[in-house]
Amino acid sequence: MAATRAISDSTAPLTIETSMPFTAHIVDPPSRDVATTPAELVAFFHDMSLMRRMEIAADSLYKAKLIRGFCHLYDGQEAVCAGMEAAITRKDSIITAYRDHCIFLSRGGDLVTAFAELMGRQVGCSRGKGGSMHFYKKDANFYGGHGIVGAQVPLGCGLAFAQKYRKEDTVSFSLYGDGAANQGQLFEALNISALWKLPAILVCENNHYGMGTAEWRAAKSPSYYKRGDYVPGLKVDGMDVLAVKQACKFAKEHAIANGPIVLEMDTYRYHGHSMSDPGSTYRTRDEISGVRQERDPIERVRKLLLAHDLATPAELKDMEKEIRKEVDAAIAKAKESPMPDASELFTNVYVKGFGVESFGADRKELRATLP
Repeated sequence: MAATRAISDSTAPLTIETSMPFTAHIVDPPSRDVATTPAELVAFFHDMSLMRRMEIAADSLYKAKLIRGFCHLYDGQEAVCAGMEAAITRKDSIITAYRDHCIFLSRGGDLVTAFAELMGRQVGCSRGKGGSMHFYKKDANFYGGHGIVGAQVPLGCGLAFAQKYRKEDTVSFSLYGDGAANQGQLFEALNISALWKLPAILVCENNHYGMGTAEWRAAKSPSYYKRGDYVPGLKVDGMDVLAVKQACKFAKEHAIANGPIVLEMDTYRYHGHSMSDPGSTYRTRDEISGVRQERDPIERVRKLLLAHDLATPAELKDMEKEIRKEVDAAIAKAKESPMPDASELFTNVYVKGFGVESFGADRKELRATLP
């Protein structure tokens, strides 16, 4: 995504120190000094603000029953996908769990397609049949959007296998939460990735609550960046977009040359686990407001822009107003798209020519066609 208006389009280099040092496991950490530009900082502010507004709007649409089923929001965690995208190219692959809306945007997806999918409309990125948990954008190597906890990690390592087999200088990022970090399939996939030195980067988005369970109650060792044992790891301030960018750039270079690495992004979600979770029964409102005040990723970039005289408070407010209008217009446009035709129930399930009618008057005829 590119900012719709550039307050500062300068490409003059800036060097900014990360908010916290990186913590490394069996690898030397990258430098805390991150190279950036005024234009990139403006783009970070715009893109993360757009993501935040989209998720807030999705909250309202869900409460209005225009979004049905499960819905997991990403507000608070925007720096992870924004910083990651700044460090890689669209030739690199990303696969994630069900908190996937903002990653779709960061991979070049548009708001209309996103809201249409959330509302189950034909022009959605998965033709209205995937919903919140199954966003997808193959032309940008974004492979979803997966509802089974941890199941995307072996798939991501498979993507890395394909990249190595084809001799591409690209990597695969497999994102998962702290709630999935104890899954056996994760360790199995990591083991074979290490054996074959696949360009696989496992990214634990540690928002500290797997559903409603605090990390310390679910994991004997919540130092997820060390969980790879024989695989190097790096703990990153996932609320600092520049730290995420630096870590992902480092991880890509490492993975291409040496094989897998684990990144733990120390982040935080403001909403509950899903829309059915108020998010306040297992943590205090003071805790949530404290993170907002001290670590919010958008506010950190706002402060950088103001401190370096790259924008005024009024200019940033104007940008946020334009984003609000853009989101509202996209929702209106998405609502114009019809629901999928009933015939779509049977597409993308069976091989073409099979499964059109599963029971009823045509059942004998269908059986006769089966091999």
